[in-house]
Amino acid sequence: MDSHTLNAFSQNIKLTPHQNAVLKQIKAFVLEHVQKKDHAVFVLIGDAGTGKSLILNQMFTQLSGKIKESYFLVNHPELLKVYRQLAGMTPKMLKKFYQRPTSFINKMHKQDKKVNLTVIDEAHLLLSKPDHYNNYYGNNQLQDIINLSNVTVVVFDPHQVLRTKSYWTKDRLIKLISSQPHEVVHLKEQFRMQAGPKLMDWLDDFVDGNVIPSIPNDVGDYDFRIFHDPEKMYQTVIQRNNQYGLSRMTSTSGYPSTLDGGKHLVNEGDFHLPWDQYNFTATPWAEQAQTIKEVGSIYTVQGFDLNYIGIIIGPPFYLTKDHRLGVDPSKVTDVEIFKHRGDLSNKEYEESKVTLLRNSLNVLLRRGIKGMYLHAHDPNLQAYLEKMSPKK
Repeated sequence: MDSHTLNAFSQNIKLTPHQNAVLKQIKAFVLEHVQKKDHAVFVLIGDAGTGKSLILNQMFTQLSGKIKESYFLVNHPELLKVYRQLAGMTPKMLKKFYQRPTSFINKMHKQDKKVNLTVIDEAHLLLSKPDHYNNYYGNNQLQDIINLSNVTVVVFDPHQVLRTKSYWTKDRLIKLISSQPHEVVHLKEQFRMQAGPKLMDWLDDFVDGNVIPSIPNDVGDYDFRIFHDPEKMYQTVIQRNNQYGLSRMTSTSGYPSTLDGGKHLVNEGDFHLPWDQYNFTATPWAEQAQTIKEVGSIYTVQGFDLNYIGIIIGPPFYLTKDHRLGVDPSKVTDVEIFKHRGDLSNKEYEESKVTLLRNSLNVLLRRGIKGMYLHAHDPNLQAYLEKMSPKK
């Protein structure tokens, strides 16, 4: 495994004083409530890159030896591979401690068992409706896991909810745990991206649909560029990958299924590359050498650090007349994103589509540690981004 990905989750990384205080708070909460068996819930909320997974893994590594029947649940298959590889390299940690939520729920129900501690990374990916295709027949995975556990620790980012079948908001989460003993902590500090605060504010304005301001001159020690030519952007990503490793091209949804040799292509100007292929191996997608010749998606890079990322902002995103980032859900080509659900009104359902698409772009915008390159499919959006860029 690439050393940087290991570091993102390792128990050897020194935490900041604030992260350390949060770690102690979670451990105290777990040790108090595991004896009471009162289905207590600790929620850790934070944006991408604030160190949520780092705290979670250190806490689990320290407590799983003391608390029998402890499980770490991850719904993201690529992330689960990282945790299992870490477990194989950590004394007294076992790969079987790390499971997919559906497997865990079905196994516990079959054995009629409850456990002491469950820890859930990326809880915003938990299903909040039945999904028979994935063998989940309950109504809410988080509720099921809480019922099966004396204590549950949850990491949650409302800006990384990506599908209606796992539709969560902070309010929905708090409402679900309101009857349980619970604590909620917010992490604010950004650690992943080496970008200055002005650029982070610009990214927030951009993805949230505020009027797009000028891109700041002062972006810290960060390589942020708008590329007119996506193929040139790709060649720059290849150069960065040769220099630093872990540099990849990615794209939002919105590219029709164009088959070439059995592979679906992303076609944008002179740029033609296949989407990420299904990864049957135990090695995460971004760490496989051949994937420099593929286009990553939210499904392969969510939760991961990349050194440099190229992002194609696809057809669902456009420039509005008042210079904001508009969203057109009708141009989405990923049929998995929008599954209708009866517990949302038509208005809520339509609003959720726009939120999910903004979230999907937000996930990509928070991956690059050292640099990020953007190209927009919409000519008006592309021209405006170029106009708002600092003059070199």
